[in-house]
Amino acid sequence: MAAIGNLRYRPVRRLTQLYAGLVLYGVSMALMIRSGLGLNPWDVFHQGLARGTGLSFGTVTIAVGALVLLLWVPLRQRPGLGTVSNVVVIGLVVDATLAVLPAGGPLAVRIGLLVAGIVGNGAATGLYIGARLGPGPRDGLMTGLVARRPGWSIRVVRTGIEVIVLAVGWLLGGTVGVGTVAYALAIGPLTQLFLPRFTVAEPVPAPGRAAPVPAG
Repeated sequence: MAAIGNLRYRPVRRLTQLYAGLVLYGVSMALMIRSGLGLNPWDVFHQGLARGTGLSFGTVTIAVGALVLLLWVPLRQRPGLGTVSNVVVIGLVVDATLAVLPAGGPLAVRIGLLVAGIVGNGAATGLYIGARLGPGPRDGLMTGLVARRPGWSIRVVRTGIEVIVLAVGWLLGGTVGVGTVAYALAIGPLTQLFLPRFTVAEPVPAPGRAAPVPAG
């Protein structure tokens, strides 16, 4: 099986897809922020920290991603190119998008921004995960905890982490609203819809030959 992070197979397609996904992810975050109708749990946390520290939303996103990545060390997780790119690219893109996207507007427009943000987020998740160049730092934290504690389920670990960051973010002043609930209900089905369409298939060995063992 192709190792996650190996770039010897279809590098142009996978790199293009990775960065397209990360850019779309940052844009989708900005759309949800500008809707003012609620954010996903991690972004509630990022927004709360941004309001408390005076730093930009993107700067906080990068800083939190880097700190979460440090938690991979005791979990013995290995980041890929996609992991490191996730930390940097999304934060830069969300700040750039917020700089050109005005806040406020009629409720119908804000609902449109919310819907576009949630759907875009689902598509972006399918794109960057489907490139198979490494999970995001927050996803890796979840899978790393499950790997170290086989009795824990991914659903319980993910829910626990997101409840904690949501609560802390809300206490810090992050926006919790109908968008938070809509995201929670929609992101699973959307990811399930997009991920199979964007996942880069593994190379199939020629008949009579063993599959090559990729480096990395």
